[in-house]
Amino acid sequence: MTEYNSPVPMPALDAKAPEVYRQFYGMPMFTISPTADLEASRDFWLEGLGFIDIFTSPGEVTHLRRWAFQDVLLVTGTPPAEAPAISVNFSCVLSQIEEVRERCEKLVPGCTEGPREMPWNSVELTVLTPENTRVVMTAARPIDPESELADRLREAGFQIPKP
Repeated sequence: MTEYNSPVPMPALDAKAPEVYRQFYGMPMFTISPTADLEASRDFWLEGLGFIDIFTSPGEVTHLRRWAFQDVLLVTGTPPAEAPAISVNFSCVLSQIEEVRERCEKLVPGCTEGPREMPWNSVELTVLTPENTRVVMTAARPIDPESELADRLREAGFQIPKP
């Protein structure tokens, strides 16, 4: 089996985010989010969430991206009246959580919830976009080798260094 190098950095307090990936590729997964105001939604995703515009067909679709394999298509349409319970999650690094929260709150006060520490060893910020897409920015925390979590992972067969 060959090794795969993920675009997501290993969890660390000082982890650096990869550059936005600007090349075209066959997208293995993407999100489609309908919006009544393509320009306002696009601006929020760019300025608040830190995406870039890969391609826009005015009045029809905007293809947005952050890291490799973090693609969103904003399409002209009718958004849901309320945010669905399901969310779309994007990886980030710990240092980005507060930056994203501040930028989104500046654009749309009250649109964020958190950040919260989650039992699956991440810190998460939930953002409700103008078109009612529930976006969760997820930053993995480093695993303390002396923690109960590290012990459970070792028991499950993961190679976690012992202190």
